[in-house]
This record gives sequence, structure tokens and C-alpha cells, in this order.
Amino acid sequence: MTPGSPGLGSHWSGTALAESCAMTTVLLAHASAELYGSDLQLVETAAACADAGATVVVALPDHGPLAERLAAVGARVEVVDTPVLRKAQLSPRGLVGLAAHTVRALGPMVRLVRRLRPAAVLVNTLTIPAWLVAARLAGVGPVCHVHEAEADVPRVLRWGLAAPLLLARQVVVNSEAARGVVVGDLPMLGRRTRVVYNGVPGPDVPPEAPRSGRGPAQVVLVGRLSPRKGNDVALEAVARLRREGRDVRLALCGSVFSGYEWFEDQLRQRAAEPDLAGAVELPGYVEPWDWFARADVVVVPSRVEPFGNVAVQALLARRPVVVSRTQGLAEIVRDGETGLLVPPDDPGALAAAVGALLDAPDRAAALAEAGRRDAEERFGAARYRADLRTVLLGAGAAPGGRKSGLKDPTTA
Repeated sequence: MTPGSPGLGSHWSGTALAESCAMTTVLLAHASAELYGSDLQLVETAAACADAGATVVVALPDHGPLAERLAAVGARVEVVDTPVLRKAQLSPRGLVGLAAHTVRALGPMVRLVRRLRPAAVLVNTLTIPAWLVAARLAGVGPVCHVHEAEADVPRVLRWGLAAPLLLARQVVVNSEAARGVVVGDLPMLGRRTRVVYNGVPGPDVPPEAPRSGRGPAQVVLVGRLSPRKGNDVALEAVARLRREGRDVRLALCGSVFSGYEWFEDQLRQRAAEPDLAGAVELPGYVEPWDWFARADVVVVPSRVEPFGNVAVQALLARRPVVVSRTQGLAEIVRDGETGLLVPPDDPGALAAAVGALLDAPDRAAALAEAGRRDAEERFGAARYRADLRTVLLGAGAAPGGRKSGLKDPTTA
């Protein structure tokens, strides 16, 4: 098995839990309490640890809907003041403020780790490097789960983002694209960096086949309202389709990070222009399955996307998808077999691909069915949980060198 191999946990399958490890504690640290891609992946990580018999404690920077999801899988949440790096802070003044916040926050973070004496600490994003420092200061070698692949920023900045990973005993990345960015910037991380594709639960209700020819065509994009997600590209693509005489509607489902309200304002202003007026909905954050059920085509036109949970969800919902040929999205969708790939930041190509699917409903349905089968096989939640258990079984050493003690529930 090579360091970058996605199939880390396959050798555990088919066996059963040998014993409970309720005295083992695992600390998971995360950067938000919302319910987007990396947030939901943390729920699967917590479930994997709880399934192994561990006591799971999750440190969040504030209260939010993620806490309820974590409690449902048996995790306990503690709210801890956590410095979170955002792009809006990447200025001299912003970085000074972040450094000051880090100095203030480190003491309580270290004390929490020492109080819990966890067998393993998993830091669930690059944006909270203070947790890597806190774990090391408390005598625990952390694991960092990287959900970023910042290939579009200057190299010196990428190196600065990746440098705290040198404190990690092991690095988990969610795609080969993300691994390429991390290892490309810091080659010494190659031997400790592994790919574990995200595990994405499917809908509770078996998905229906795509509809055909019933009223206006519905295009759906679920995800952050963010320049990275290409919401503006979707608007321009639908505007092109409407100028061709097609009755196409667009739903942009999602909300913004604090500080990016200007982008939502721009989207709403564009949606109100004559060529799109009345054809665009912005319902805010939604549970995706109801919206996917309404969709004739789901689009994921991200400019940057280390993985792309929403693309997997759309496949599991049995919907035809068009995604950008970028980073992790190009690993999820097999062009012409399970969906269509188009160049990022290209409204014309996106419009052409959506139009082609609308014009060929039988082909769209066949792609959707093939995509559902492929997503269930490669990106299932059970496979992900087994892979994360494999990482954590060998990752943790508590103070004094004690092994993690986590047990895989599939091990006899």
C-alpha cells in the first residue's frame, strides 16, 4: 500500500468488534459549527471513533447546528475559543491580529488536551493550526485532516499554510489533488500523507429517476455562496441558456461566510437583471436532498474544489451532474460515464453541457444511474469510517507513549 493510496481500510472489512474501548478518548478539533462539506465530514469521523468504542470530544469555536449532528453520533461538544484563518485575514494587519488571538487561545487549548489526556487528536482543517501546536505542547502527536488544496495562491503563502503540518504525526487529505499540493509544497510530508476519499451518506429515501419534460428545466447548485464555488458562473450559464430561448430556472442554495456578504449582494443584483429576473432562487442554507429531487441537472462549477461532497451527494441522488474539471471534482466524476466535466470559470462550456443533457434525457438518466452506482462504491460512508479508524488506530500516542487503544468494530 503506497502512502497516497485511497484504500486504507479495506483489510478491515468482514470482521467484528473484539472489545469495547470506552476508556479511550479522542479529541477532534474543527473550525466551524455549520453544516457544509468539511463540517459534515467531521460527523463521519466522530462516528468512526465512536463505533470503535472511544469517548469522542469535539472542540468547536462556537455553538451551531453541527453540535446537534455530533451529539446524534455520540460525541460531546466543548466550545473553545479557536483562532481560525480566513482569506480575509491574509494581510499584515489581519495576520498580526490572528497571531495575537493565537497567543491568547493557546493556554486554554493546551489545558483542555491535558485534562482529556486523549489517545489521539485530529485537527480537521488547515485553518486552525493552533490546535496542532496545542496538541504537541500537551504531549500528543496530532493527525491533521486537510480539506484544502490552495493551488491558486502564491507559493510562499501555500508554504505558510502547510508548514504547521510538520507538527502532525500523520496527514490525511481528501483527494490526490490535495495531496499533490501539500506534498508539492513540503516534500518531506510525502511519507506521512495519505489519501482518504470523503465518505458521503446517501438520502434516506431511495432516489427517483430524473424527470423528463415537465415544465421549466431546473438547474440546482448547492454550496457556499463564494467566488470559489462559481455561483456567478452558474448565473451566466443559465442566462445564456435563457437567451437561447430555453425556459431554465436556477437555484443557488447556500449561505456566505461572514465578511463575504458583498458576494451575495452581487449575485442577487445579477439575478435581478432582465435576462434572469424571476428565474433564480437563493433560498439560503438548505438540506440538499429535496432540492436535488427537483433538479433536472445539478451543477458544481467550482473554480477550486479539493474534493466536492456536493457532487457525490448529487450522484447519490441519481441526478445528472456537470462539474468543473478541477482538483477533486475531476476525481469524482468520470467524464462521459458518470457525468460531464467542463473547464472551470467558463459559463459557455457549462451552458453547453447543461443544454446537451436537457436535450438528451435518456443519456442524462443513464449518466445519473451510472453515477449513483459509482458513488456508492467509491465514496460510501462505511468505507470512509473504516479508513479513518485505520489512520487513528496507528496514529495516537498519548502522554507517556500509550498507544491509542482504539479498536476497529470490524475486527474479530
